Amino acid sequence: MNTRAKEADMTATTTDAAFVGIGNMGAPMVRCLVKAGFSVTIYDVADASLAPFRDMGPAIRIAGSLAETAAAAPILITMLPDSAIVRRAVLGEAGGDCLAAGMKPGQLVVDMSSSFPLDTRTLGEALGVGGVGLVDAPVSGGVGKAITGTLAILAGGDDDQIERARPLLEAMGRIHKCGPLGAGHAMKALNNYVSAAGLVATAEALVVAEQFGLDPKTLVGVLNASTGRNNTTENKAERYMLSGAFDSGFALALMNKDVGMARRLAEEIGLDMAELGFVSRHLETVLAALGKGADHTAVYAFAKDAPKA
Repeated sequence: MNTRAKEADMTATTTDAAFVGIGNMGAPMVRCLVKAGFSVTIYDVADASLAPFRDMGPAIRIAGSLAETAAAAPILITMLPDSAIVRRAVLGEAGGDCLAAGMKPGQLVVDMSSSFPLDTRTLGEALGVGGVGLVDAPVSGGVGKAITGTLAILAGGDDDQIERARPLLEAMGRIHKCGPLGAGHAMKALNNYVSAAGLVATAEALVVAEQFGLDPKTLVGVLNASTGRNNTTENKAERYMLSGAFDSGFALALMNKDVGMARRLAEEIGLDMAELGFVSRHLETVLAALGKGADHTAVYAFAKDAPKA
C-alpha cells in the first residue's frame, strides 16, 4: 500500500475530501460539500457523470484513477451500489486500480453506500491492518434531501472517527450516531424494511378500498389522520401511486436490495422474522414482474393486477 501511495502523493493536489460514486445521490452530495466551502476530488467510472463538474472551478478536482483519488485527500467518501463494489473499489482485485493503492496510514474511509453490515466490519478489519479507519454512514431521504443537504446520515464506527468526518457529513445532512462499525448500515437496511412494509400495506389497502367502492383519496386522508399513517400515505400514495406517475426517483431494485440485506442480516444472526421474510420475498416477486427499471411505488400497479381470489 505505502510505496504506490507515496508515488501517487507526489503528484496529488490535496483537497479536503475525495468522493467516489457520482450518481443520482453522489452528485448533489458533492455539490453540497462545495457549497459548504470544501474542495473535493471526485471519481466515477462513468465519464458522463463527471462532465457536469468539469466547469465548477478550483473547488472540484477530477481524478483519473482510484489510486489518484485516494492520494488526494485525508478523508475518502464512497457512494456506491453495494458492499461488493465498495470492497473492489477500496481494496481492488487481481492487481486492479483501487483506493488502497493510493492510501496512507491515518486516512479515513467513510462508506455512505447501502452496504451489508457484516461486510462493513470485515472491510474495517482489512483497512485497519494498514492503519486506515472506516466509518459507515449511509443516508436516508432520497435525491430531494441530497439536493438540499438535509439527509439523515446514519453513522457507525469509532466516535473519534465520526467526529473527524463531522464537518463534511454535516454539509450533507444531520448525523445520527447508531453504534459501532456496521451499525449505520444495519439501521439503513432495517429502516428501509419498515418503509417497504408500509409501502406494500398501503398499496394493498388502496386496491381493496377501490374494489369495495371506497374513494382511494379518501382512504389516504383517513390513514393520515389515523394510526395507519406512514411515509407512503403521507408522501407517495397520491403523488406517485394514485396519479399513475410511478416516478419518485427511488428504484424498486434498490428497495429490494435494502430489504434483502435486512433479511440476510436477520438470518445470519439466527433469526426467522416472518414479516421481514414476507416483504422481502414479495418485493423479489414484484421486481421480477416489473423489471429493474421500475420505481418502487409501482408496487401499487402490481397489486392492482393481482389475480382475484
